[in-house]
Amino acid sequence: MKELWAPWRMEYILGNNREHDGCFLCEKAAASKDEENYVLYRGEHNFVILNTYPYNAGHLMVTPYRHGGNMDDLTKDEMADHLQIVSKSLGALRKAFEAQGFNIGMNIGKVAGAGLADHLHTHIVPRWEGDTNYMPVIADIKVVPEGLKATYDKLKSHF
Repeated sequence: MKELWAPWRMEYILGNNREHDGCFLCEKAAASKDEENYVLYRGEHNFVILNTYPYNAGHLMVTPYRHGGNMDDLTKDEMADHLQIVSKSLGALRKAFEAQGFNIGMNIGKVAGAGLADHLHTHIVPRWEGDTNYMPVIADIKVVPEGLKATYDKLKSHF
């Protein structure tokens, strides 16, 4: 039997992450250590951050600085900035990773699968031809082939 080594997942599995204590997106937005927090880009109303528990290499999130879980609470300027940054993120992922496609989405509300229901965010997951295999279906395991620091370093210059 082959083993997969992903020790960084244990913090998430055991639930010992900051998401349970407060809003980690607000914490990251307020912090000044962008590289340490994997913040890739800061716009006027929104910022881009790597997903710490990615579905694929390059999985990132675009999120408003302002705390809130509903799209209808965003101002026109916040919404325009959000969508422009989603578009900018696609370009960065194409350049850095030669992504061939993307899954883009929001889980609004806990019943819709939002792990953090109170702070709106858009997931962007880059995709490539053949990036799926039997592991998620047979073993309920997703293999992410690159560490967060390496992903951050590849993407940062494209923002």
